[in-house]
Amino acid sequence: MAVYVDNAKNPYGRMLMCHMVADTIEELLAMADKIEIARRHFQPWSHPHFDLSQTYRAKAILANAIPVERRELVKIMRVQKLRLKKDLAERLAYEAATEQSTRGRRARAMELSPG
Repeated sequence: MAVYVDNAKNPYGRMLMCHMVADTIEELLAMADKIEIARRHFQPWSHPHFDLSQTYRAKAILANAIPVERRELVKIMRVQKLRLKKDLAERLAYEAATEQSTRGRRARAMELSPG
């Protein structure tokens, strides 16, 4: 099992961002904690990941994340998506992480709001 960072450099304001994914949600959250990325930044939609600045990418690599090309990351995400469908423990970890994320809380608030 492992954590991966891609080599993307997507502009976000003045920063260049990449993606961090892992074989399991538990590993992804553990790495986020290790490099001090708040769990509220977890991105649950499309595929579970964190967006990282290049500074945090370097921190993740120093903490043993594996740098991969974009194509390899896509393959990893496909396997991860299958695991989410088949593994109840992984699904529960995903749902808990989503609830802790800013986007997850916003979506939940929208579901509960009248009208």
